[in-house]
Amino acid sequence: MISIQQMQYLIALTEARQFLRASEVCFVTQPTLSMQIKKAEVTLGALVFDRSTSPLELTPFGESLIPIIRDTLNEYKQIEVLSQRKKGIYKERLRIAIIPTISGYLLPDLFSEWKDLLEGVQLSIEELKTADILVALDTKQIDFGILAGPVNDPKLRSSIVYKEEIKAFLPEVKTKEVTTASLAEFHPWLLTQGNCLRTQMIHFCELNKTVKDEWNYEGGNMDLLMKMVELHGGYTLIPEHAIKNDSPNYKRIRSDAGEIPAREVIALSTNRSTKWSLIEKLIRSMQLKYSSNFSSDFKTLNWK
Repeated sequence: MISIQQMQYLIALTEARQFLRASEVCFVTQPTLSMQIKKAEVTLGALVFDRSTSPLELTPFGESLIPIIRDTLNEYKQIEVLSQRKKGIYKERLRIAIIPTISGYLLPDLFSEWKDLLEGVQLSIEELKTADILVALDTKQIDFGILAGPVNDPKLRSSIVYKEEIKAFLPEVKTKEVTTASLAEFHPWLLTQGNCLRTQMIHFCELNKTVKDEWNYEGGNMDLLMKMVELHGGYTLIPEHAIKNDSPNYKRIRSDAGEIPAREVIALSTNRSTKWSLIEKLIRSMQLKYSSNFSSDFKTLNWK
């Protein structure tokens, strides 16, 4: 059977999709990596990579093999964990990814509390878009994702953390509520593609039916989008918990059917996660912080 080292090389090449880059990641020469990959394929009796493509693609055999190798390497790491625990030098590591429209308020609110909850744990947090979080979970690059749901994947454990209303930042209007029909009169300032709040905004406000202005800006920072609204008019959408004051500039939105837009924030981890006890502590802290009454008029938007 192929060696652990060969498995690590196969994973590196799967992620890099290029021999030179993969060899640099593995700190070996390109010929060494190429030779070990070839030896692994000979042992396995099938090609893992299609070398006729650039960048490299997995063969059908490779597509089936790589998830098994990832699981095998993950289990192999548990030997080192067990050894370090026996020696009293083990330090747990929890890798988290959060979508930007949640991390912008969640981290300032809860980071200090999380450090206390997970004392002695090495905490690694990064911002990723929804699609990237799903890939990172599948490839075992993170342990835990916080994003807008729903996500239906039998390989993943999904927990509803809280729900939050989505409001319009619209200073030009003085009423407390606006309708989706009335929003059509104003220019929408959108997040960049790949942000789920952008997709939710397009669907609920039916922006695909509106004509775009000749001049437009799309950004990834909600504070900047609000500044563009203040300077140039129009509106943008803001999640309830990102609002830090009682300004009348934030309006409740109702559709023609009387529905109020909201989103469901979920926590995702793999079904077989060995770090569930740590993840559960963070989920409970978020639920305590952001739990609120959820109106029957709220319509949970899909992020796709």
